[in-house]
Amino acid sequence: MAEGFSFSEVTASYFNKEQRESLQRITVGIAGAGGIGSNCAIMLVRSGFSGLVIADFDRVTASNLNRQAYSIDHIGRVKVECLREVCAAINPAAAIAAYPVRIDPATIHDIFDGCDAVIEAFDDPAGKALLFGEYLHSGKLLVGVSGIAGIGESDRIVVRKIGERCYIVGDAVSAVSETLRPHAPRVMVAAAKMADIVLSWALSRPVFSG
Repeated sequence: MAEGFSFSEVTASYFNKEQRESLQRITVGIAGAGGIGSNCAIMLVRSGFSGLVIADFDRVTASNLNRQAYSIDHIGRVKVECLREVCAAINPAAAIAAYPVRIDPATIHDIFDGCDAVIEAFDDPAGKALLFGEYLHSGKLLVGVSGIAGIGESDRIVVRKIGERCYIVGDAVSAVSETLRPHAPRVMVAAAKMADIVLSWALSRPVFSG
């Protein structure tokens, strides 16, 4: 790391003092550290957020490297610990709380109740249902994902508003399956849109125009 470097040198080029303080006050929870969660986390850190809470029980496998923010050296290690290292390499001052646990009714509130915004980045429908059931009417910003598998037609990955502070990103059709696999381009399009929703909301910018 360059001696004396502070990530504020980066954010000061793009945001005024009030905006930077707003980003630093907000804590973003990310439920899942796979293709969506890992890429969202990196984009949020690059955008100036310094408080993230990330939960995922899984470990990095070779098959994850086609779309997730990990490298060969991470294979076999717990995803959230690797992701915390990746984010710290961008902004060492970022406070990344990493929970290597499965999100269920017994753990969800201890992990995410203190967050201002929550990103749903689960692979399984049960996890999605749990997160939305607990936080849809919580007053938090809630951003979920539905339909990102396959190749091509990435313009079909859109933002839909389904509540006062709730948005879904995806085409709502292309669920991951044995015949429809997740690939980097569409996964990253969705992750970028989700991170942009959080950034827009944090800076009181329009989130949705559709």
